Amino acid sequence: MFRRVVSLGRKAGEERQIEAMSPSPGDETPSPQDSKPSSGLASVFKGLAGSAAKLTKPPPAPVQPSGPTINAKIAEHLNANPKAVFRGLSQHTESFELLKDGSMNERVAAANELRRAVADNPLSPVLDIWYAAKDLVDPTNPKATRYSGWELLRECVKHASSTDLERYEYFQTISADANPEDFHLQLAALVDLTNHARNLSGFEYDVFPLLSKWLEEAFDAVRAARGAAKKQGSRMKGKGLVTAEERHFADLFGFVTDVIKFNFNVANDDAAEVLIDVLLDICMNTSVEEDLQACISVMDAIVTFGAIPGDKLKSCVQVLCSIHCLVPNLQKDAWHTVGMLCRSHNGQATVRLLLDVLASLPTDADKKKEVVREVRGALSVLHKLVSKSSEKGYPTVPYGLLVDGLSTVVKSTSAWKIHLDILRLANALFCDSQGNINNMLVDEDWTSIFDVVVTCAEAVITLLKDGNTLQSLSDSGDVDSESMLARELTRLIRRLEAILLDENSAIIPKQEGVHSDQADNGSQRPEGVQLEQANTLVQRQDCVMFFAKIHPALPDSAATLVLEYFKKFRCCSPSDPLWETNLSLVLDAFLADRKRSTDVRLQALQAFTEVYDMIELLNDQFDPDFIPELMMRLLVDVAAETDILVLQEIVSFAATVASTSNMDLFGHIIGTLWGIIENGRLRSPISPSLSHGPEPLPTGQHLRPVTNQSPSNVVARGYVQIFLRVLSYDAAKATRLLRSLVSIVESNLSETDARITAMQLLFRLRADWANRVFVTTHMETSSLANSLYRTEESIARKIAEEAAYGGRTSRAETAGSARSSRGVSLGQGQMQDRGYPLRSASGSKWAAGTYQQLWVLSDAEALPEAPSQAASTVLYCYTPNDTTEPDGLAQAAVLRTGVWLDAILNLLRQGCDWEVYSFILVHLPSQLSNHAIFLNAIPQIQELRRVICEQIKMNNFQEPPSAYGLRRADVAICLFHSLTMILSYHRHFQKAEEDEIVRAFVHGIATWERSAKCCIHALTICCHELPSSTGKALVTILQKMAQIITQPHVAMHILEFLACLSRLPSLYANFREDEYRIAFGISFRYLQYVRGRKQSYRFSTNSDSSTPVAGEAPSHPNAPDDLPQYVYTLAYHVVVFWFLALKLPDRANHVGWIAKNLFTDVDGSQVSDEQAQLTMDFMQRVTYADVDESAADPLFTPDRFGEILKKRWLIGNAIVTIEQATATGWAQITKRQPSGTSSYIIRELFRPPRAHQRPMNEGARDGHTVSTNSVLPNHLLVQLLSSMPQGSDLSRPIPLPDDDTVNRAIRMFDHNSTVDGHKVGVIYIGENQTKESEILANVTGSGDYVEFLNGLGTLTKLNGATFNTQGLDRQYDTDGQYTFCWRDRVTEIVFHVTTQMPTNLDHDPQCTMKKRHIGNDFVNIIFNDSGLPFRFDTFPSEFNFVNIVITPESRASFVATRQRTPKDVEESFYKVRLMSKPGFPEISPASETKIVSLKALPDFIRLLALNASVFSLVWARREGGEHISPWRNRLREIKRLREKYGPKVMPHGPTPSPPGTALGHGPTPATTTAAQLDAARSGNSVRDSFSSLRRSSVATFWTASSEQNTHSHRSSMLSTATTDNTEIMTNNGLDALVESIDFSKWST
Repeated sequence: MFRRVVSLGRKAGEERQIEAMSPSPGDETPSPQDSKPSSGLASVFKGLAGSAAKLTKPPPAPVQPSGPTINAKIAEHLNANPKAVFRGLSQHTESFELLKDGSMNERVAAANELRRAVADNPLSPVLDIWYAAKDLVDPTNPKATRYSGWELLRECVKHASSTDLERYEYFQTISADANPEDFHLQLAALVDLTNHARNLSGFEYDVFPLLSKWLEEAFDAVRAARGAAKKQGSRMKGKGLVTAEERHFADLFGFVTDVIKFNFNVANDDAAEVLIDVLLDICMNTSVEEDLQACISVMDAIVTFGAIPGDKLKSCVQVLCSIHCLVPNLQKDAWHTVGMLCRSHNGQATVRLLLDVLASLPTDADKKKEVVREVRGALSVLHKLVSKSSEKGYPTVPYGLLVDGLSTVVKSTSAWKIHLDILRLANALFCDSQGNINNMLVDEDWTSIFDVVVTCAEAVITLLKDGNTLQSLSDSGDVDSESMLARELTRLIRRLEAILLDENSAIIPKQEGVHSDQADNGSQRPEGVQLEQANTLVQRQDCVMFFAKIHPALPDSAATLVLEYFKKFRCCSPSDPLWETNLSLVLDAFLADRKRSTDVRLQALQAFTEVYDMIELLNDQFDPDFIPELMMRLLVDVAAETDILVLQEIVSFAATVASTSNMDLFGHIIGTLWGIIENGRLRSPISPSLSHGPEPLPTGQHLRPVTNQSPSNVVARGYVQIFLRVLSYDAAKATRLLRSLVSIVESNLSETDARITAMQLLFRLRADWANRVFVTTHMETSSLANSLYRTEESIARKIAEEAAYGGRTSRAETAGSARSSRGVSLGQGQMQDRGYPLRSASGSKWAAGTYQQLWVLSDAEALPEAPSQAASTVLYCYTPNDTTEPDGLAQAAVLRTGVWLDAILNLLRQGCDWEVYSFILVHLPSQLSNHAIFLNAIPQIQELRRVICEQIKMNNFQEPPSAYGLRRADVAICLFHSLTMILSYHRHFQKAEEDEIVRAFVHGIATWERSAKCCIHALTICCHELPSSTGKALVTILQKMAQIITQPHVAMHILEFLACLSRLPSLYANFREDEYRIAFGISFRYLQYVRGRKQSYRFSTNSDSSTPVAGEAPSHPNAPDDLPQYVYTLAYHVVVFWFLALKLPDRANHVGWIAKNLFTDVDGSQVSDEQAQLTMDFMQRVTYADVDESAADPLFTPDRFGEILKKRWLIGNAIVTIEQATATGWAQITKRQPSGTSSYIIRELFRPPRAHQRPMNEGARDGHTVSTNSVLPNHLLVQLLSSMPQGSDLSRPIPLPDDDTVNRAIRMFDHNSTVDGHKVGVIYIGENQTKESEILANVTGSGDYVEFLNGLGTLTKLNGATFNTQGLDRQYDTDGQYTFCWRDRVTEIVFHVTTQMPTNLDHDPQCTMKKRHIGNDFVNIIFNDSGLPFRFDTFPSEFNFVNIVITPESRASFVATRQRTPKDVEESFYKVRLMSKPGFPEISPASETKIVSLKALPDFIRLLALNASVFSLVWARREGGEHISPWRNRLREIKRLREKYGPKVMPHGPTPSPPGTALGHGPTPATTTAAQLDAARSGNSVRDSFSSLRRSSVATFWTASSEQNTHSHRSSMLSTATTDNTEIMTNNGLDALVESIDFSKWST
């Protein structure tokens, strides 16, 4: 019955009413059938070990008629009282007579009539009537007869006048054996007789035995009927029938309950015991829920209105408990009865009985199902009782007895259902019906109950150890043993968590309407829960220990509580008696359990590390092997670890231990961690040559998150961490780690991020001057990283550019490509290569969020910790003999960096993942710049040179994936940078190898467009470092440059290269004339290209001003188009330098060709360009003489030469001053030109007068005196230029008056220098200096610094200096006595050397006297010996645009720099980097770090400083005007004098003025065509006039006399203005212009 009673239809507690006593006339009595008794409680408990049968509703069953006949007794009674019935029944006499003597049918009719009469009229005596009809109920009579008799009886017993004797008589009849089919009539008669159990007079003591008997008989009848119905039910499928026997049985129970309710006091103990026995027997043998419910109702009535006899208390309790446990639908009814019993005087006895069931459990309980049933029932009731113990009236359950009983149960049985009930009971203990901890637990030790729970949870724990989780078992919804146990265990754990959450007291959740089973839903409290504070929890340790015992079942929140408790009370400390056990628990249960959350495992690891640190301090008290074994336990199976965060912490801790451990433990740690690397190689093999795109990011970011890394990378970072820590004191460990890291990088099977991490360290290895290894944090790789989109800024720029160009149509892109193929505008780049975003082959956009880049240059976590800035004292990169330890230190070792270079070589040769390859490309040049680190790897350096040169030559290097938007040119640029660093090792190369390096750079000039710039810069270095090889390839270099000079992004760099080359005559000493002309031709081609661009611009502007032109497009930020005037001027500068480079006898041979190219455009038309005129002006001065400027003779005075008259004229673009001694014939002629001033002293030698010669002076003739010569200044001018009057007016000399205005103008003219002056600061930074004040306080520098200064310029005394000292004091030595200066024919540089300036820290602690100079210098040279990277903002200033930073390739201390031998200094190399202010264009070969030897350093730095200063002068005026050079100022003075004193020429027509430049300018006066024609015609007369000059010194005087001013206001060699005033002339009569300018034709 109790098995799966949930399937029964009727709910517990449903009220029933007694049905009608008589069946309907149509009811048929089923045939009697034997039926098998149904199973009862005994069968229910069988289900504890196996599956139970489903409970069903009781089916109908036939009733077998039985019982003795009473007809004889009735007849006897009637015969004995023949007349008694006539009193009061006279009108029914006939019926009465028929009742007595009639036939059976007549008797039945009479009985029915008399029944109605008795019901309608209180007839008396009714007993007589009944005696007459008594035999009708005889069991043998027909059914109708019996029915009439029983109906008549029911009316008789209702007669109120019946005496007790009569009632007893009725009772005797009713209680006699009757036909089973009439049981319901018997019961109805008894109900009527007792007035529904309220009146038992006459038979009080006979009722309970009768009821007991009837219960037994009715139950037997019901069972039989159910058996028959069950068989019939199989044939009548789908019919749910309720038999008459069941209805009668229910009615009987109802009557019994009423009897007990009203008259239980008349029942003695024996009768009660019999009744209870019958009830218990029914419970034990029924399988119908209604039967059990009826029995419970009866027992409930007994308990309520009476008492259960003591002998039957145990049995009742056991049965009720079993029902409560096994029949869920009757739990409420059963508990009501048991609850009433517990609250009665038998309450304590009931509790003792329940506990006895637990305590008396035999050891073989599992084999006795009835024992199991009793135990489960007891546990079920105890569970309820415990949860109700706080309510009023319930007895207290003794905690000790309860726990002892539970302990006995778990030791005696392994039945999972019992264990489940115990877990439920435990949950009730910790959370009663009010949601509180049971009061019995408050002051008790919880260890015992927790031990019981642990035993009950063993099955679950076993499953959890096999890989399951408690959460999965609890949430499965299954009803199997493990799932149900898991759910209860989960509830208990969560409840204990809630108790432990408060540090000082238990927090008790209380919520109305929440069942005790739901009172605790975990550590988080539901909404609406009120908090009540209980007493301070003293059992916290018990809870924690319990959690420790069931650790596999603990959720992470509970595990956290355990670990926090261990930490707070130092349970793992050696001071705790169980510390080893607790430590093992932390290791094995929490840390090693990979199903745990990351936070729990990290917390466990932290607990372990704290204990480990403590044990290390007490190392002497432990076995020597204890600590290593403890560490080995931590690393057990670490190779299978998949939690990255946990692995990170384990590896980090292992790194800490390995850093200080002995070599054995160190080797074990390194070897164990290497297993993770091996596993990574097995998991994801990578193709040796990877060219596919990277994997997509799971998030939208281009940078990987911390957890998105491979386990191999974690190990690699651990290796790096150990290396950084042991570098300074353990060489053996460092060398082994180096080999491991190199192995990670070298293998293409290694995880890519691990290889990147290893390279982050390996590429940072450096060595100082003493060959001591250290790790740098300054990589100097930002430029290359930008080019490969490996910085945050470049990625953002790439995305922005891609978005900007994303909307272009294919037609626009095609048009753009066509424009690029035709040529390059002055205002934008030539090809898409220049910086526009590229798309992949599929056309998809490049976006940083689409692809995962494993590294960026700005990664702040490139290294796991900041490296020490100090160099290692035990690890060296080189020893001279390479056989002994450095300095004789036994613990020192040599780091074989050749192994690292071998790995790089293999990767470059074989190819690798793009992330790895790009990392090498970006970082290799920086490391190669440190020569010291590779002193023992020279063979590898040589091989690296060969590989790179070969790959560049064969174009077989690895190509970047198309998805990144990169091209082969980007890779080539990086390789060229590496080769630029390699060339600094040239002393280890053969001559042929040096030649190959130069050829590689030459190959790159035109092979890849964007590689041209870096190749040109590299060739600049080659000019200084490899002069022989560069000179051999120089013609080829120039030819390739000539091909690309019209590309704006390289034009400036080509011209700067030519300017540099012109100052190195040894390289072109063997040039032929045509080879010189290649250099000139490069400048001419660029000038002609720019003129063509200007014409195109002017034409497009005039034709359609609304149409945008190419020049308006945004240009590349580093393109020279940002400031075209600088590049344009630089082109003329190159012409001047290379003209000076010509041998003096050969210069005249090139004048005509140069003039033609300067004044003739590509289309054959001729132009008059101001810059060209100034170039010709200078060429005239130097074509026939390599001499400095001449000066006026200070001794040419009237005291010595007599009267001297002075006269000035403007002739062409020159001011000619003639000082004539009137009597002696001596004259001094001074010619002031824009490019210089020349002075000559000449004498006209007069013949002695003849004797017969008469004086021209008549007065003298009269006096007969000898005449004297008298000459005016005009005489010499007229004689030398006798033909000039026949020329045009514009070619005639213009006399200048001798007044203050002209004199002042001449003084202003002479005030302008004839060379460009520049000032450059020179600053020395000592060891570890970073602050401005301490740097400026330096009064001396290192030996190589002094050597550098000596080569930079000439030490010059300042006091009394006659040149422009650029602000340095020349009178009082306030800026020092000496400085370094340098000057050539066109340039002068004054160096503001801070170490040579006075230093007075007492009066000027901030060295402001020095700062006032270097703070105003556009360019500063920083000699950085600090060993630290230089910051541009070290010297805050608005005017410092450029800092040229010189850093020794191997850092040295202050003392070391003074201990270096001259040979060391001579062989030293320096890194040179030009750092510019933000926004300043890249204008220098050193915009990216270059390596230069000390021998070449001064010349190279001077050139960088000069170009930077020139550009800075232009840049400084880019918004506020234009820079006016000295030559231009001189020209302006000449123009002002001509405009004031010369003839006024009316222009024939206006000449259109070109548009302004980016810098802006004022209106430019145009030179008319007629004026230029006159100037051209006047050239012939000028040339003829020079034929009268006999002295060569005088021949140079008139070289430019005929060239007329073009009235342009921009004309200086170093002018910042473009040639916007260039005038273009056709061939109609203008061919004479070039011929007239070519002075070489008539001066030779």
